[in-house]
Amino acid sequence: MTDTLRPGLFLSFEGMDGSGKTTQMRLLIERLRAEGYDVLETAEPGGTPIGRQIRRILLDSANQELSSRAELLLYFACRAQNVDEWIRPALAAGCVVVSDRYTDSTVAYQGAGRGLPMDVIRGLYQFACGPTAPDLTIYLDIDRAIGLARAHARNAEHAAAGQTDETRIDNEAAEFHDRVYDAYAALAADEPGRIRRIDAAQSIEQVHADIWAAVETHIAAHSLSKGPRHV
Repeated sequence: MTDTLRPGLFLSFEGMDGSGKTTQMRLLIERLRAEGYDVLETAEPGGTPIGRQIRRILLDSANQELSSRAELLLYFACRAQNVDEWIRPALAAGCVVVSDRYTDSTVAYQGAGRGLPMDVIRGLYQFACGPTAPDLTIYLDIDRAIGLARAHARNAEHAAAGQTDETRIDNEAAEFHDRVYDAYAALAADEPGRIRRIDAAQSIEQVHADIWAAVETHIAAHSLSKGPRHV
């Protein structure tokens, strides 16, 4: 359940890798800041300095021995640190928090993808995050084959440039990604009030316009004030 007493607004982006989340988050954050809102940008896994260390363990393709249970616990350890160190203080200060992924990703990837028990995931979520949940989730929906092709092309570019290897999840079998995609579709159908499905196959400009229309409505409903905050 969302903490309704906080003055800030919590937005998350979800979707398969290759759906354009990075581009659309950047466009939204630039627009929010241009409109005068103070924005905290974060990511799952990652965000905080401690979270970025956990991210390297989770996504490095060399860590093939990482078990599904250990993977799940590491994701929630990263998220708990993010919530305590960054997200809750920013929301308390009245900021807009924009996160690249949150617990919907865990439901889709570790729950549906890995087949881990949903009751365990829900329990860990309550322990790690408490009432800190997104007010609005932007779900960028793209054909799974197109998304994976984009992700693999991006990973090849990063490898050629000598960048950090973060391909462990992307390299899973097609059946794994099919289960993840189906889980996202089910989440969007189950929570239409929070999760806004956006057709990511549209032009970049149209996707951004659709996202802004959804976000603008939530900003108005929360009566957010503009100007710098101190977090």
